[in-house]
Amino acid sequence: MADPIASARALQPTLRKRADEIEAARRLPADLSAEFASAGFYRLCVPEVYGGLELPPMTTMETIETLAAADGSAAWCVFIAATSGTVLALLPEDGAREVFPHEKALLGGVFAPRGEAHQTDEGFRVNGRWQWGSGTQNADWVMGGCRIFEGGKPAVDKNGAPLARMMIVPAADVTFHDTWYVSGLSGTGSTDFEFADVFVPNRHAVGLGVDRPLERPLYAFPQFGLLAMGIAAVALGLARAAIDELIDLAGGKTPAASSRPLAARQSAQMEVALAEAERRSARAFFYETIEAAWEMAQREGRIGVDERRDVRLATTHAVRASASAVDRMYHLAGGTSVYRTSPLQRIFRDVHVTTQHMMVAPSTFELTGRLLLGLETHTGQL
Repeated sequence: MADPIASARALQPTLRKRADEIEAARRLPADLSAEFASAGFYRLCVPEVYGGLELPPMTTMETIETLAAADGSAAWCVFIAATSGTVLALLPEDGAREVFPHEKALLGGVFAPRGEAHQTDEGFRVNGRWQWGSGTQNADWVMGGCRIFEGGKPAVDKNGAPLARMMIVPAADVTFHDTWYVSGLSGTGSTDFEFADVFVPNRHAVGLGVDRPLERPLYAFPQFGLLAMGIAAVALGLARAAIDELIDLAGGKTPAASSRPLAARQSAQMEVALAEAERRSARAFFYETIEAAWEMAQREGRIGVDERRDVRLATTHAVRASASAVDRMYHLAGGTSVYRTSPLQRIFRDVHVTTQHMMVAPSTFELTGRLLLGLETHTGQL
């Protein structure tokens, strides 16, 4: 049985050593991406029937968290690629085997329906441009969400809502735009990409929430839920790294105008304890809710609204708590943390990019709060 968590742990020294290189490149170096593929990270969520590992989500998230404790950008690329593999469970078998022909194939992209797909007899003519294409420059296949057009007009369902599908395109047919100049997670290569009049056959088009997935427990998890879980796993790993970095620093740093090292100061002791408590309690809630949802998926083949609610609440809380823990460590380190030689400055920037993702936005608390209060609530985003 593969042990991706052990593999991630073994890669930590390499990722720490190459963190500056990854950030300067503004993308994951190709050799590291290939090493991740060899470790099985990109097939964590791929159906076993197609050569994937199809591991429980707790294992996938802990793998991502372990990588993030060494480098947030590398972990982010793994989480996008790993969770993108669930799309294969929605494709017809011939399409899935074309997209995932071998164990090292990499699929990535963006779910947001920012493109247009015009229906033809055999498939779709697709045009569109997407942001946040994390890791796509290393991918074999790139996917982008599209609104469906029939006869030149937007297609709608029986309730009048726009129809959308994910279009999966060979990387050779994708145009990448050099747009990724950002404050944090700089090494993720989350650049814009474009499909320009690309033909996509029906077998490479996925209807999220429409096409019936393989009847396996993992694919009872909604894609949006898995996306939010991956963001939280990265944030939790970054918080672990920040606390560990501060502890290493505290014994040898004596603040200006003080004769005692940082570790001997009561304020430092309190802040480290509070950060540790924030992270560990948020982490416990995070994995508790995923475990409960997984048990239900195994038992009943579905995940209930209450379980999906709890997962989304726990993921958003984990990101916010992780950012708070990182902030405590960043401020506690004083001027040391602003230098490029300090990992704390990169961790600080990285974690605050995770907080900006729409899947963990403050509106998640409103959504889950309405459900906790028993109010009528649209649950499509769960």
